[in-house]
Amino acid sequence: MSFVSHVECTVCGAHHDAKRLLTVCEKCGQMLAVRYDLPRVKASVTKDALRRRGPGMYRFRELTPVGDSEALVTLGEGGTPLLELPRLAAHFGIRKLWAKDDGQNPTGSFKAGGAAAVYAARCGLPCVVIVPRGTPPAAVAEAQIAGAYVFTIEGSIATAGRVVARVAPQLGWFDLSTLKEPYRLEGKKTIGLEVAEQLDWRMPEILLYPTGGGTGLVGIPKGYEELSAMGWLSGSLPRFFAVQADGCAPVVKAFAAGAETTTAWENPTTHAAGLRVPSPFAGRQMLRILRETRGGALAVTETAIQDAQRLVARTEGIWTAPESAALVAALAQLKDRGEALRDAEIMLIFTGAGLKYEPPAFPAPTDLDGSEEEILARVRRTVGA
Repeated sequence: MSFVSHVECTVCGAHHDAKRLLTVCEKCGQMLAVRYDLPRVKASVTKDALRRRGPGMYRFRELTPVGDSEALVTLGEGGTPLLELPRLAAHFGIRKLWAKDDGQNPTGSFKAGGAAAVYAARCGLPCVVIVPRGTPPAAVAEAQIAGAYVFTIEGSIATAGRVVARVAPQLGWFDLSTLKEPYRLEGKKTIGLEVAEQLDWRMPEILLYPTGGGTGLVGIPKGYEELSAMGWLSGSLPRFFAVQADGCAPVVKAFAAGAETTTAWENPTTHAAGLRVPSPFAGRQMLRILRETRGGALAVTETAIQDAQRLVARTEGIWTAPESAALVAALAQLKDRGEALRDAEIMLIFTGAGLKYEPPAFPAPTDLDGSEEEILARVRRTVGA
């Protein structure tokens, strides 16, 4: 039994049969979203029943498209920790700061290429991954070791997406490009469902999200809205902030211009590969969420991202990916702009682990050779003991 009622276009509102495999709205070509029979969901599950279930994203099964008879393909994803960041909060003068650490997922992230490859391997499906040549080597290796056919292409992720869109129908492939089908949104939505439960069924006041394709920025409020409709949450949505790199900031540009949707960013550059998305498919939907929640959009420099990555590691012991570190750099911007942060409860969505990237450059470690006295003297000189 599935609780899905239909699939709906997020722009024109057209309804589509949920049993049909669609990528975009047949009437206007825009993004689709899954809709549920929420009164039936509410009648079928309680918070107490939820507490008795095991961890993972499928504890919220009634709010996913998966039916009772469908077998789950899982590596234990979801159920990632909500970490309080007291030392980082003190650094910024913030009362309460949290990070939802999705870098602790089985693939070190929820990013699509590597995840598609390993989950395809898990269920015995062939997988083809097409990525820009600037993709971090660890991400490419992850797809290759799982047996995917990996191709690289000159250009950005938008270039790769256009190739997939042309080739997939001719070869009988299904296009998993970001938000070109309604179901990845449902997976990202579970971040919001988990955060709501982990905060004892309330929402933070401010939420920052590293924004490339922006699925999570659309999915998290969708989850909150569904829980609110069921009576499990009350109050206003958080103020959502999109964070991008200043070398690829189409959402920031469109937000500042008051535009209805984004336009393609020319020559995108940033070492944070997940932010190097010049033309996000859900630009219209993201901008609407930012404005409706009185949030905003910020662009941060490469240097600020790298500095923030070190700051998070040294204050909280988390080696997070540069996309996530961009959120910490954005916090500094918000503070400088005079935003009221001190008494707010702020949520950062850490989307990946730093291990997915080549490590940053550091001085060579100090060698410890020689006599015991020489080793002791060298340690004392190095650490200042």
